[in-house]
Amino acid sequence: MRLLIGEHGTPTLGGVLVELAMATARARIDRGGRLLVPARLRRELGVGPGDAVVLEIKEGELHVRPYKKAIEEAQAIIRKYIPDRDRSLVDELIEERRREAERE
Repeated sequence: MRLLIGEHGTPTLGGVLVELAMATARARIDRGGRLLVPARLRRELGVGPGDAVVLEIKEGELHVRPYKKAIEEAQAIIRKYIPDRDRSLVDELIEERRREAERE
């Protein structure tokens, strides 16, 4: 197969976008159970040494996401159920706990 330049200067390999292949890499798990994520994939994810990630198993596959992205996604889901954008669920929870403590 030949590497071709497709629409908008996007590289293709046999008509398939090369970007799909570039988002994958082969790795091995060492004896300690550690998985080395190649630098290219770490850059694409925007993670570096010491950054937290979320590991999920979906349909028998291991998925790695930056922790910050997982938090943003969770916040977006919660926002759908809170019509008042100025409302703070954290403040409400703290106030509720204080009232409960006063009753005890």
